[in-house]
Amino acid sequence: MAYYADVIIDISKEKLDHTFQYKIPEDLAGQIYPGVQVNLPFGRGNRMVCGFVTEVTDYAKYDADKIKEIDSIVKESVAIETHLIALAFWMRKNYGSTMNQALKTVIPVKQKTKAKERRIICLCAEEEAAKEQLAVFFKKHHTARARLLEELLVHPEISYEIVTQKLNVSSSVIRALEEKGLLKVRLESEYRNPVGHIERKEHKISLNGQQKKAVEEILCGMRKGVCRTYLLHGVTGSGKTEVYMELIADVMKNGRQAIMLIPEIALTYQTVMRFIAKFGNRVSIINSRMSKGERYDQFLRAKNGETDIMIGPRSALFTPFCRLGLIIIDEEHEGSYKSETVPKYHARETAIERAKMSDAFVVLGSATPSVDSYYRAKAGEYKLVEMERRVEGRPLPVCSVVDLREELKCGNRSILSQKLQDLIAERLEKKQQVMLFLNRRGLSGFVSCRLCGHVIKCPHCDVSLSLHKNHRLLCHYCGYEREAPSKCPVCASSYIGGFKAGTQKIEEIVKQRFKYAKTLRMDYDTTRKKDGYETILSAFSNGEADILIGTQMIVKGHDFKNVTLMGILAADLSMYAGDYRAAERTFQLLTQAAGRAGRGEAPGEVVIQTYNPCHYSIVTAKDQDYKAFYQAEILARKLALYPPVSNLLFMLITAKEENAAGYAASYFAALIKKAQIPGLSMIGPASAAVGKVKDVYRMALYLKHMDYGQLVTLKDRLELFLKNREDMKQIHVSFDFNPMNG
Repeated sequence: MAYYADVIIDISKEKLDHTFQYKIPEDLAGQIYPGVQVNLPFGRGNRMVCGFVTEVTDYAKYDADKIKEIDSIVKESVAIETHLIALAFWMRKNYGSTMNQALKTVIPVKQKTKAKERRIICLCAEEEAAKEQLAVFFKKHHTARARLLEELLVHPEISYEIVTQKLNVSSSVIRALEEKGLLKVRLESEYRNPVGHIERKEHKISLNGQQKKAVEEILCGMRKGVCRTYLLHGVTGSGKTEVYMELIADVMKNGRQAIMLIPEIALTYQTVMRFIAKFGNRVSIINSRMSKGERYDQFLRAKNGETDIMIGPRSALFTPFCRLGLIIIDEEHEGSYKSETVPKYHARETAIERAKMSDAFVVLGSATPSVDSYYRAKAGEYKLVEMERRVEGRPLPVCSVVDLREELKCGNRSILSQKLQDLIAERLEKKQQVMLFLNRRGLSGFVSCRLCGHVIKCPHCDVSLSLHKNHRLLCHYCGYEREAPSKCPVCASSYIGGFKAGTQKIEEIVKQRFKYAKTLRMDYDTTRKKDGYETILSAFSNGEADILIGTQMIVKGHDFKNVTLMGILAADLSMYAGDYRAAERTFQLLTQAAGRAGRGEAPGEVVIQTYNPCHYSIVTAKDQDYKAFYQAEILARKLALYPPVSNLLFMLITAKEENAAGYAASYFAALIKKAQIPGLSMIGPASAAVGKVKDVYRMALYLKHMDYGQLVTLKDRLELFLKNREDMKQIHVSFDFNPMNG
């Protein structure tokens, strides 16, 4: 049987949107697989070029007699692209996408960007000749020429910018001296450095006993090779970052490199400050707000071995390190680690796969681990390492829960409870800082009663119904629909509806109530500019404001020593966000928010405002008790067969015609039922959470199975079915395994 290889030509030079098929010669059979670097004839002249194999198949896309053969395998090729292409192949297989989509994900910087150049003015005349010419300039009153030449005699090499800006010498004067042979302008390439402005302030880190034990436990396991993935569960303020740095230092000591993933740009500034203090210019960062040139330069530095640590969000996972030894995923529970574009990969699983390919290790860290990770740690798939105390023996903040139903009964309709208002006033008097967190997650979703706390839920799926513009309530799992009530079905109150306050409105309320307090607001609107996060965080850290108001970007990882009060407004919003992870997200957000208070010498206090004070996610967050939350949540997941107990495949079916989308969804549902796959259950078809985007209609199917491999096989069969059906060409189907938002 003949075998063929899809090959992408020399990644650094060619576009990534096209692969070429080559025949595999018999003498190379078994040696060709995704990621292997090969030599092959290309184009009309059959010039020999280098390429990377992306897929091996027994199917010829063209006339088999016209397909060229691979010439040979590139000897001793261990290029980083080999690992990344093999990783792309794994992603395509496990998450559903085309190979090109996967390639464009793992090779995030595809186009070479013009290098940034620095101009240096150099003295090239002999010293005596230069001094003679200087005397002539003085005599003729050529002051600018004299000023430049005089400076060059002291400093033979000067930056072009210093000459034009500080010495006030024009470019025409520089050209005139260049024509006389007195100087020359040299061009030097330099990296764009997004952290170049950060001054290195060295400080020695001294680990406490708990941190040392965690480091030793992980390093011991790594050296023995007993486990490849570690889950570091440390309470907020326990010093996980110092543990990460110690692990990275050990990896670097052995000539290896490290990737540190963080969930949001908001974490970059403070994290980078700590890392630069310890590791200096061996640290680099990547994030979406950097220019193309900055991003290109950081990946180039990594590829050339000029940096050992890359810090950044999800895309930093694909840093082209050739000696990768460690991947750390901080705040591993965060939803931003799951891609919302095809391929819909999760950074956690993809990091573990990349670590396998590179003989590296993975450390997952969080004060509130994802239920998925903790479940795997309990099952022995990951090694669990725990840190249960804050550094320097600082106590966890004291948490109290305010029942907003009682506030309403007492006549307080403000979003700030009386207790929270009193505590804010007290902190302002003591010159301490306050953070107010508005839990906006799930804002557009559920409908609840402000008097009794009742939430309108789906009778079939145990998730809240989502409110739509036509005043209808809809379940985005099974399609159940009903009219939104005007009165609460439990207590008959008319105080039923959604939550409408935003951060801007809260800032107005705070300013009215506390007229002399200085406030800062941190949300999407105030952080649009490139340095928006850094500016606001620096200002608050430096004491330029008394109160910081913000959405979830203010509650993750920040360390403000003078913050002694955290007010959590509308804790319920994420609790009924319309999907099975809602309680988990609520617990995580509240616990992370609570962890911002009391990180300095003064003890911290937290006020959680809610309409449902008895819900287990609120009660366990108040007590900062992750294990109690996990026990309650995993029981709910087992009863409903939701991940991680089972696996969930979300199929999104889209079409420009509403009837076509509906027909295709029903057709796929019937097809799957007909297959009679043992252990498979299906929910839907139903309209997707957002039923129409840019005039494209969207339908959803949810498939559950205990075996992830069975769902991957089903996905493969459906992809093949779509490929061979002409009547389905106008239909687009995307797959999302264990979705984070659905």
